[in-house]
Amino acid sequence: MKRRANPVRYMKWGKHFLSEKQLLQLYPPFLFMGAKFTELTPNWQHVRIRLPLKFRSRNAGGSMFGGFQASLADPIAALACARRFPNYASWTRKLSVDFLREGNTDLELRFDFSPEQYTQIEDELREKDRSTPTFEMSYHLTDGSLCTRVHNTVAIRPRGYNIRKRK
Repeated sequence: MKRRANPVRYMKWGKHFLSEKQLLQLYPPFLFMGAKFTELTPNWQHVRIRLPLKFRSRNAGGSMFGGFQASLADPIAALACARRFPNYASWTRKLSVDFLREGNTDLELRFDFSPEQYTQIEDELREKDRSTPTFEMSYHLTDGSLCTRVHNTVAIRPRGYNIRKRK
């Protein structure tokens, strides 16, 4: 079976000589987008990523393509869960993007993993061995105003989980 590109595996590759922020910035999809991790706490409680408005990310109207925003936001909550719950597999189950205003500057993605949400997930994993939390994150313009709201539902399951066997 052929192994697919995976940011978690990719980060393990150079962990001896690069920081986690540097490895994530070198991950090919993030590198292509020009994403810059400006803040990344070791426990992934706070993540800030700058997404630059450049020629390749600018649509015909001069603002950020929605696909760029969705592509960057998609794996962030799942990566945070993979780091905080390493004995479980996690993946994005649902992503909802609400474009509130035009993204006509560089954007900053803000993700925060609250202690309350961590405790809730921990309790669900202990009781049911699975959790499906929804995280809210947002993009902000360079002046700090809200541009886009993102809701990301993550499936956290035991490693080797197969939905077909569960039905």
